[in-house]
Amino acid sequence: MTFDDPIDRRGTHCVKWDMMEPLYGVSPQDGLAMWVADMDFRPPACIQRELAAMLDHGIYGYFGDDRPYIAAIRWWMQTRHGWDPAPEAIHTTHGLVNGVGLAVEAWTAPGDAVVLFTPVYHAFARVIRSAGREVTECPLVVRDGRYAMDFDGYDALLTGRERMVILCSPHNPGGRVWTPDELEQVADFARRHDLVLVSDEIHCDLVMPGQRHTPMALIPGIEDRLVMMTATTKTFNIAGAHIGNVIVPDASLRAPFAQKVAALGISPNSFGMRMATAAYSPEGADWVDALCAYLDGNRRLFDDGVNAIPGVRSMPLEATYLAWVDFRGLGMPPEEITRRIAQEARIAVNAGPSFGTGGEGFARVNIAAPRAVVAEAVARLQRAFADVQ
Repeated sequence: MTFDDPIDRRGTHCVKWDMMEPLYGVSPQDGLAMWVADMDFRPPACIQRELAAMLDHGIYGYFGDDRPYIAAIRWWMQTRHGWDPAPEAIHTTHGLVNGVGLAVEAWTAPGDAVVLFTPVYHAFARVIRSAGREVTECPLVVRDGRYAMDFDGYDALLTGRERMVILCSPHNPGGRVWTPDELEQVADFARRHDLVLVSDEIHCDLVMPGQRHTPMALIPGIEDRLVMMTATTKTFNIAGAHIGNVIVPDASLRAPFAQKVAALGISPNSFGMRMATAAYSPEGADWVDALCAYLDGNRRLFDDGVNAIPGVRSMPLEATYLAWVDFRGLGMPPEEITRRIAQEARIAVNAGPSFGTGGEGFARVNIAAPRAVVAEAVARLQRAFADVQ
């Protein structure tokens, strides 16, 4: 198998393909699913072999002895990111949206507020509000065509009810790899306002060639309030395994989270644990290197084609496989842009406003697909907006 091989996911209970017609009016028969953040690629062979071994054994009981799993996480973080998390700091959750929900419950109370740098991954706000907390939006600013933070402005936006700040690093949907200096500013902001800092780093392995992700855990002086979130699911395209890690370096900060996990009776999914252990390996690392090189080719193809449409600009993608496309230069009403993408181009994408303030006029497009699909998407978008060229 190569990344170019097409895989038909229709009729497999796949959210990305089987739900796009009810949600977007785009038929899977002739449409392109480029919204949900999973990839149309099979995971590496090391994961497939692990699942085959489970199938051959034929008994699917409770999971026990997580030492190999913890060791695999530590090996990966040490070799790929220069970070050595302590074994006792690692908590396993049913994915990172679940991890965010647990963090909100553990370290905030109803009526408290949580800071988000918007536009940002839409599940954050949904979880926060569903828990009876408020969202304080701190909008990102565009500098030199990419997102940056404005901490002088953010201080004035806080209400005093904030107890937590969630950082998306690398950023979804803007594709930024935050620099060490920017991360230090986030840490200073959290200390200044006495906030628990949750750093969601689920896309940390999916960086473009020439870029380097810095874990927030490597920023000095933030350990007493830091919550790291990592997972294999985005990196290896195993989102359905619902496996993730909340890593809390400070023992006193860790206690309320551990208590919340215990109170809810959360225990690991054996399939996810074994898939993740197999993934965090030298074979998995080689696969990720090849994947990132392939995604970089998709990025260049997509950006060249979309940026050729007058008034449309794809934000430079430093990480993730999620292109963030700015249609504001077209001067069209947002509903007309949405109509053309869905009805004329027949592509299902995420509408920008769902990511919060600053998302207006944008769309998020998933380019983790065989290159022929990305080329077809570019051609369709060019035809849908041909009258502006």
